Amino acid sequence: MVLYINCCVREESRTHRLAAEVLRRLGGEVAELKLYEEKLLPLDRERLERRTALIEQGDYSDGMFDYAKQFAAADTIVIAAPYWDLSFPAPLKTYIENIYVTGLVSEYGEDGMPRGLCKAERLIYVTTAGGPYDPTYSFGYLKSLAQNFFGIPRASLVKAEMLDIVGNDAEAILRRAMDEINIE
Repeated sequence: MVLYINCCVREESRTHRLAAEVLRRLGGEVAELKLYEEKLLPLDRERLERRTALIEQGDYSDGMFDYAKQFAAADTIVIAAPYWDLSFPAPLKTYIENIYVTGLVSEYGEDGMPRGLCKAERLIYVTTAGGPYDPTYSFGYLKSLAQNFFGIPRASLVKAEMLDIVGNDAEAILRRAMDEINIE
């Protein structure tokens, strides 16, 4: 199953259009999670203490762990998020905070090093940018999490950039990005 984490707020999102082409090429069953429609909450003191206590008990039956279970069980993960303020929208960070659960997506070995527990073989990050794209605080961050903490060996980037630069043909740039998608 492909887990599609959709962090696109706009009705006519260019990022979602690009992601839709990735999903079409992947084929198969897709479970879409629209982050802007979810009731995601950041971890405050009370939620963090409750979560920590449940993890220490090995009790993952609470609904707060559902996102982490879904993420860990996916075969492929596609994340679509526009490039905002040199990163991605806040709901994606809140989602990551909610799925990063020791015992479900990762564990720590006797040597203290993290080991990923996710089933996915790959994570595909899809983004669009009005200007030049710098992956440091978006794709770079997610790639590091995927490969170093979640156990997802392959992470790739699909992007279209410079879409809002005066004189550029945004539709042509987007079509070219779609034509160049390589999900192998």
